[in-house]
Amino acid sequence: MRVYVPATLPLLAAWLEAGEVPPGRARAATPALREWYVEGDDEELEFSALLDAATDSLALLAEDAAAPRRRLVLAADVPDGDARPLGGPGDDEPPSAVELGAPVPLRAVVSAHCDEAAAEGAVRAAAEALPAARAGDEDAAFVVDGAEDGDLLWYDAAELRDLVAGG
Repeated sequence: MRVYVPATLPLLAAWLEAGEVPPGRARAATPALREWYVEGDDEELEFSALLDAATDSLALLAEDAAAPRRRLVLAADVPDGDARPLGGPGDDEPPSAVELGAPVPLRAVVSAHCDEAAAEGAVRAAAEALPAARAGDEDAAFVVDGAEDGDLLWYDAAELRDLVAGG
């Protein structure tokens, strides 16, 4: 199963040092997402899960004021049994949410997706606005949407150390 792990550049640096991504929450094209996004093909479902993880990265940035203001998502391939879907009909969990029950070795990471440096202003504003947006503030949601409209650049897994060094 392809999973999308939200991160920040400091978290990625720590994971590179450890050689693995710890267990935790991620996103994936789950059965619940497939049910919710009925007309989406596999590529659209994967992209939706990636965008959900990018929003989760924004939440991580809201918690870490020292992290560079760039959303970061790692894409990794894990055994199906290592990613337990959390969302379902009538559940409060988002449809793409999964729980990683085991560490993800860095060799399982296939790519990273990160904002370019020029997006840092919009991402900074969105990270600050995110709590208010989640509480229903429409102006704050507009600010968050502005950052989420930005494209994430693709990096090969072999470029992870370069990404951290340039972050």
